[in-house]
Amino acid sequence: MRVYFPRGGAIKKCEWVRENIVLEVYGELADDARHELEQHVTRCADCAAELKAEQDFHALLSHDRAADPSPNLVASSRMRLQEALETAKQGNFFTRLTFDPAIWLRQVKFSPALASAILILGFAGGVGATYKLYGSHPTGIAKIIDAAQPAPTEASIASISSIVQDPGTNQVSIKYNAVSTQEAQGSLNDEKIQQLLLYAARNNYNTGVRVVSVGLLAQKSSDQQVREALIYALQNDTNPGVRLKSLDALGNYVKSDTNVRDAVLRALVNDSNSGLRIEALRLIEPVKADGSVRGVLMALAAKDQSTYIKSQARTMLAQLPEID
Repeated sequence: MRVYFPRGGAIKKCEWVRENIVLEVYGELADDARHELEQHVTRCADCAAELKAEQDFHALLSHDRAADPSPNLVASSRMRLQEALETAKQGNFFTRLTFDPAIWLRQVKFSPALASAILILGFAGGVGATYKLYGSHPTGIAKIIDAAQPAPTEASIASISSIVQDPGTNQVSIKYNAVSTQEAQGSLNDEKIQQLLLYAARNNYNTGVRVVSVGLLAQKSSDQQVREALIYALQNDTNPGVRLKSLDALGNYVKSDTNVRDAVLRALVNDSNSGLRIEALRLIEPVKADGSVRGVLMALAAKDQSTYIKSQARTMLAQLPEID
């Protein structure tokens, strides 16, 4: 590869050097060009500084790799994406692409090859649809899986379709979509049922399913993993009904679990639903003497936008002994 070396002035040489600094850092310059660049930077302080900055930046990229996203962030992003896709309006591009009879007929009329391709694709699509409809489950009924089988992994679950509890018992029936719709039945004590409920609470786009799953998980809130899922729902779910159910389920652990207490305090300060904030304020009343709780109450009493919450916070603070 021939390399053009600019002549006729230091400014042109500097421009050439700066255009090729990246190639030098990545070892992509030819030997003669590299020699020319290295000779120039020994005489030009500005170009030398430019080269040093590029080398430092390259070293930073090589050693400081971005951390993998946390499971909570992935789950939250997936849930918001599913909800956005569910509510988004179809754009004009898809409308035109899906069906415009005049355009399709004109293309078919003047292109026999296109007509043949459409015929082949239609035949292949029909075979695929037939296999999908009848190949795996001829009856079209969801496959029922015994809860005694191993619990499904999150990667194998596409979504939760429905959750139904048998009245008067702790038996639960959960339909979930994997490669095909499946159904698991068993007690709330079964690991598979619990794993499906935890998945539904964190990831499912169906609000009704999340409400039911959180309500059932509330019955097992003594389990640490369940409490973590309820805290996640309280902090991240977009539906206030789901957040309120999570808050109610966590109420009994405000005294004994500092993680729960902190989550309730965050909901009290940050949640957009006034009813949920009032309930959170009621739940922290037994631990109002705690230092972190007192600090939140003082902030609320000073400048909260809700007149009721501001008044209640002042009342709770007035009941506390003075700090020496």
